[in-house]
Amino acid sequence: MMDVMEKQRPIIDQLSRIQEQEYNIFKQYSKERTRENRNRIFEEYSYLAEILAKKYLNRGVDYQDLYQIASIGLINAIERFDVDRGYRFSSFATPTIIGEIKKYFRDKEWMIRVPRRIQKLAGKINDAKEELTQRLGRNPSIPELAEHLMVSEEELLEAMEAGGVYSPQSLDEPCNDDANKGVSLGDLIGSEDMSIEWVENRDFIKRTIDKLEPNELKVLKDRYFRGKTQAQIAKELKVSQMTISRLEKKIIEKFRQELAVK
Repeated sequence: MMDVMEKQRPIIDQLSRIQEQEYNIFKQYSKERTRENRNRIFEEYSYLAEILAKKYLNRGVDYQDLYQIASIGLINAIERFDVDRGYRFSSFATPTIIGEIKKYFRDKEWMIRVPRRIQKLAGKINDAKEELTQRLGRNPSIPELAEHLMVSEEELLEAMEAGGVYSPQSLDEPCNDDANKGVSLGDLIGSEDMSIEWVENRDFIKRTIDKLEPNELKVLKDRYFRGKTQAQIAKELKVSQMTISRLEKKIIEKFRQELAVK
């Protein structure tokens, strides 16, 4: 627990200021819904669109297109967000942006859906190749395959092209394009973006701090970020050192409980 808190030290020190700033800009936008105010909010939170767009890379869509889709989700979140309900904007916007991206992929999948008859034909091609190879002693030609399957050459070629959509590829298979020559498919798969975890941890810490009493918040900052001893804090608050020790245990328990909820 102490390690997590230490890593988030810069965030905790600035949480009050960030919360006040967020409240002010959204409160102003609720009163003056101008393009300038919306653009200012968009620039402040554009990092969410960038992070979430990168999460869906290597799915056949260019990053710039993904970023544009994520930006639409961010704008929708800005328009719908109600600051008076007490939620952090990042917690509200993240599922909104992800929903917009997933909706795009669903629509895209529908647009490129392959006809059922072509799917069935694609499934028969490999068996036909093996059978004709054994019979002919060589790889069959396109006309021979088409005749064997009793389809036109055009239908056969269409099914062979569509078959690539359904046939799984090895991650060790090299890329065919010149730009990535000598690189395997596995090399192109992105790693987990730790920025997502950063956003989640920031909201987790903010939720916990909101539940602390003023004395608990002082103990948290003094003990873990200002290097003060329990005795020093006890003297400042005019209480016993045992009281500070109990407060510290209570603070840690609140973090544990919130972490379990998360």
